[in-house]
Amino acid sequence: MLFAGFALRPIPPWLLQPALDRGLRHVLDRHPDLFERLADLDRPRYRIDVTDLPFGFVLDVAPERLTLVRRPELVDVAATATIRAPLLTLLELMQGRLDGDALFFSRDLVVEGDTEAVVALRNAIDGAGIDLIEEAMGVLGLLAGPLRAVLERAQRVFDAAASDLETVRQAALAPLARRREADRARLEDLERKVAELSRRRKREERA
Repeated sequence: MLFAGFALRPIPPWLLQPALDRGLRHVLDRHPDLFERLADLDRPRYRIDVTDLPFGFVLDVAPERLTLVRRPELVDVAATATIRAPLLTLLELMQGRLDGDALFFSRDLVVEGDTEAVVALRNAIDGAGIDLIEEAMGVLGLLAGPLRAVLERAQRVFDAAASDLETVRQAALAPLARRREADRARLEDLERKVAELSRRRKREERA
């Protein structure tokens, strides 16, 4: 995603906006009740800050509009709530592959503003049963079959690469973890010695 962000940086948002409009319209045509659960809210607007891409999104519920905005300009957009996370985290969260509560407490997902509006949006997406891959395929028409095969292959490659990178990360951090554990043990030993010396001095003073 980091390299993808570098590649997308020079592209103006207006060039990608038509595809985004078409994708949202396709989703709403297939799931017309998507925003029914948000009807009790006062026309909420969501600022979706994708932390590893140069763009973010602004989702207006009424009228239905998903706008692409450059991240530096995103902070100036007034919104009911802000959702901040890396792209893959957001996608897997929408696919139901990740626990939103766990992500929130681990700070991998940051929510600011009206949390009730964010929960309502999450429930609306879950209730609609949206499959992002299938929705994207529906927009592409005849290209859907070949692209689906490419994506499935890319997913397997990505999963293998992610596993390998995690192994490398653990191996790289292992010496640091051992050193930190050794430093903690030495500190605890030093604190015990200081406490013992303090008790000994008090006994001597009383004597």
